[in-house]
Amino acid sequence: MTTVLAAEAGDSTARNLTLTLFLVFVAVTLAITVWASRQTKTATDFYAGGRSFSGFQNGMAIGGDYMSAASFLGIAGLIALYGYDGFLYSIGFLVAWLVALLLVAELLRNSGRYTMADVLAFRMRQRPVRTAAAASTITVSIFYLLAQMVGAGALVALLLGIKPGTTFLGLDADAAKIATIIMVGALMVTYVTVGGMKGTTYVQIVKAFLLMGGAVVMTLLVLAKYKFNLSDLLGEAADASGKGSALLAPGLRYGVETPGDALKTFYSKLDLLSLGVALVLGTAGLPHILIRFYTVPTAKAARKSVLWAIGIIGTFYLLTLALGFGAAALVGSEAITAQDRAGNTAAPQLAEVLGVDFLGGELGGATLLAVIAAVAFATILAVVAGLTLASSSSLAHDFYANVVKNGTASERQEVAVARISALVIGAIAIVLSIFAQNLNVAFLVALAFAVAASGNLPAILYSLFWRRFNTNGAVWAIYGGLFAAVFLVFFSPVVSGSPTAMFPDQDWQWFPLSNPGLLSIPFGFLCGWFGTVISKERDDQRYAELEVRSLTGAGAH
Repeated sequence: MTTVLAAEAGDSTARNLTLTLFLVFVAVTLAITVWASRQTKTATDFYAGGRSFSGFQNGMAIGGDYMSAASFLGIAGLIALYGYDGFLYSIGFLVAWLVALLLVAELLRNSGRYTMADVLAFRMRQRPVRTAAAASTITVSIFYLLAQMVGAGALVALLLGIKPGTTFLGLDADAAKIATIIMVGALMVTYVTVGGMKGTTYVQIVKAFLLMGGAVVMTLLVLAKYKFNLSDLLGEAADASGKGSALLAPGLRYGVETPGDALKTFYSKLDLLSLGVALVLGTAGLPHILIRFYTVPTAKAARKSVLWAIGIIGTFYLLTLALGFGAAALVGSEAITAQDRAGNTAAPQLAEVLGVDFLGGELGGATLLAVIAAVAFATILAVVAGLTLASSSSLAHDFYANVVKNGTASERQEVAVARISALVIGAIAIVLSIFAQNLNVAFLVALAFAVAASGNLPAILYSLFWRRFNTNGAVWAIYGGLFAAVFLVFFSPVVSGSPTAMFPDQDWQWFPLSNPGLLSIPFGFLCGWFGTVISKERDDQRYAELEVRSLTGAGAH
């Protein structure tokens, strides 16, 4: 079935409705941000929201922070195009929370203050560890930011009916996407510099309610279309995809069997394993997720917030099944890829089809498309604000205050630097996003997970659980894992050598896997171990103090 977009038909009502909803959401969130700015008086307010959020509030905010454009746009598109293999992302993203809950959340809340580096530097030399942590935080955040902003560009191009060869207000498809990316960057910098953690958290809570509501409504409409018969839904999805029953089985994207080429088949299977490892271990090393544990008053509230987040996120990822297979059945893979090659617009296209069927023709389709697109846009804005806050906080608190100023910076100076950092990081993310528009956003986020699991996670776990761990080990773990992940990605098919690469006309790739996690994560752990054992530094007393604090909360901020 082909999707006839209302905007393509010249329906000015649809465009006006879409733009109005966008403006309403932006106005509401900016109002929240301005209100929050009046409550932000200290560094604790800016970085941690005054540690005033309940477990439920923080759980909703974590859900809002985690259910990104990759979840709503990217995973729905991957399931629509690749079926079973696309759902692997949902499973990996959800299972990862068990690692965060059991190994990181409560201990981190008790041990740190504002950033991940507070834990790492507790029993080590401040300057080298905080410098490494800041570098890693910024790298992971920029990878994640790319995904959100690429999704924003694809989304607005869909809403305005802009395809290759068409224009809107004098802008062609590429120019419109670039303009959108710049606009999202400007908004995210505004949220962070004005509202800090309080403003960002409330935007994320609002966004979580909107996203869950939109996903539930669309899921119910998809199921109602097939009279709540999942077999009929899956059968029609398989037929409409052009791939038949292969859509419902493994092997369309990962673990692909290539007749006559055993090596290529082997690499494809390794890529699947690499993706799984990165997804499951990555969450516990994501800086923008880790700083959320500092916004609650106690370790018990941190644990409760993770439990709420697991419930919210788990429910949402179950709904992505209906969204993805519904898009495959009702929109069709040809129409999805015609609008966006990576499939990032499958969910909004599905919303339009459902609106036409259930809400009274083209106007109903335009209305539901506009609502769901506004929700997706809210998703993007909330997540990019969290990411920018994490990276700017690390740059200001870890690098400026504790490395450049060696602990002598005032709170006012520190917050001012954080605001300037947000502007710089936003500019870098905008420039890089312009080159990454051909990549699926869920795929980009998986790369961020691999980088986080390679550099941050080894350092965090060693610091919390290994008495012998020292400064040298922390620096080796972070830089070793970080360098390995970024180096392998640069020489992988993601960046060059394939039609969907960041630079499709260039070819310098030699690393065969699309996700580096299988090699870079063990390498990060190995570097942490090796760096530790070649150094004589050891402080058992400081480790004992960290252990008591992390387990009991004694002395926690």
